[in-house]
Amino acid sequence: MSKRIPRPGKAADNDAPKGGFRQSMAWLHTWAGLTLGWLLFLMFLTGTAGYFDTEIDRWMQPELPRAQTDLEATDTARVLLARLEKEAPEAERWFLRLPTGRNQPYPEVFWQGASVDAGASAASDSLQLNGKTGETFQARDTGGGQLLYQMHWRLHYLSRTQSDVIVGFATLFMLVALISGVIIHKKIFKDFFTFRPGKGQRSWLDAHNVLSVLALPFHLMITYSGLVFMAFSYMPLVVAAHYGIDGDARSQFIADVFEPPGLVEAANEPAALVPLTGLIARAERQWGDGRVRSIDIRHPGDRNARIILSENTEQSVASNAGRLVFNGVNGELLHTVPSASSTARGARDLFIGLHEGLFAGPVLRGLYFFSGLLGTGMIATGLLLWAVKRRQRAETAAGSENRGLRLVEKLNVGTIVGLPIGIAAYFWANRLLPVGIDGRADWEVHILFITWATMLLYGTFRPTNRAWIEALSLAATAFALLPLVNALTTDRHLGVSLSQGDLVMAGFDLAMLVIGALWAVIAWRLMRKWFPESSDQRTPRHWFKSQGLVRSTK
Repeated sequence: MSKRIPRPGKAADNDAPKGGFRQSMAWLHTWAGLTLGWLLFLMFLTGTAGYFDTEIDRWMQPELPRAQTDLEATDTARVLLARLEKEAPEAERWFLRLPTGRNQPYPEVFWQGASVDAGASAASDSLQLNGKTGETFQARDTGGGQLLYQMHWRLHYLSRTQSDVIVGFATLFMLVALISGVIIHKKIFKDFFTFRPGKGQRSWLDAHNVLSVLALPFHLMITYSGLVFMAFSYMPLVVAAHYGIDGDARSQFIADVFEPPGLVEAANEPAALVPLTGLIARAERQWGDGRVRSIDIRHPGDRNARIILSENTEQSVASNAGRLVFNGVNGELLHTVPSASSTARGARDLFIGLHEGLFAGPVLRGLYFFSGLLGTGMIATGLLLWAVKRRQRAETAAGSENRGLRLVEKLNVGTIVGLPIGIAAYFWANRLLPVGIDGRADWEVHILFITWATMLLYGTFRPTNRAWIEALSLAATAFALLPLVNALTTDRHLGVSLSQGDLVMAGFDLAMLVIGALWAVIAWRLMRKWFPESSDQRTPRHWFKSQGLVRSTK
């Protein structure tokens, strides 16, 4: 009997290139997504969570007050400058960061090349200060939300070079998977409106299509802009050809690309620094009130001092800021540096700004976050679809168990649910570790990875369906109890936050309750589907029937 030949446009198997362009694209889409799917899941999940890094920072440092963005720039700069004069005399550089909005809620100072012999507390250091008093904020050491944000592109426990290579390849694979996915779904928009629950493999494919198409422009933007973000890491030969390969050559490259013009070496002749009030007023006349983001002082107290004021970019899509360069002694404006010094630089800054999304207001920020969740779900359903499809084949075919299939199923449980449990453990560690312990921030992230590794191992020793339900139940418990842990370990519990209108602290606790509830619903639905008898026995009605308190309807 001859084999049935699939009709044109109907792929007999989307996992192997049996002929034709679309079949080849289907194979490419499947294996590009599977090969680095778990790494891409980590990148999307931590990047989505890290998008609210400022809010997570605040929750993980409950000792901090509310944001100080209502302070006057001139008053804050005067307080910070006084602290730097005391903390870092004879420094090569003072840097003042003013509180300008959500992305920069507190004043900070940073210095380099200070003289310890002249009384400096350290040659180089940074401090987060109270903009009213100049005192250092006393808060627990933590990686905060910034660690989660950086994890999505720097990973962890790896050098910058290693992580750049790995993340770059994963991002490239993601772009290939997206483009090939669009090609193989010739009815992509029709499929978007189609969802058939309870149909096994068909349902997973429908869910994957919906999650993919709903935020497809965002997925393409975030992936391509991520490659642009790492462009310098992938052009070392271009840089080396023009500047050389030694440390001085690299410093010269960075200075040419990122430093403003007009900077000179120190004259080693003392001179008083011009008051900052007039410079800030001039910058605000040009940019608008409250638009000065930072003040960079080179060679303070020297005749060749330079003061660079940078513009706040929270209302601009492009990531680079306009700058004003002043003579640090007489206050003369030397250079006005536009936000984009060239077309190529402007395009790069635009893509980076789109990727980071720091310009977004509350509504757009919510859309960014929701789109990130859709991307995370898209990757998860793709991994699950691969496993479900082959599990159905394995159950109908004779032969030994497919070890590759078992590995994928275990990795799916340990990553899709295990990694979120690890993030919950990261938050638990923030509250339960002693505040004064050495290396506290490091131990927070160690606990995250230890928990994740434990979940990966746990999944290998349990039947797959049981592992899913038990892991989901643990995730629901871990997230839902976080507000209780917060209430037992700090005075910033949900009742206080709501009564004081502290939306950041209250919002985090409420978000954890919602996330815990979602995990619980998924666990309950899978329990009813996979183990209907066991789930029915856990209902209150079953208990009343077993006690003869409810009459059977049969």
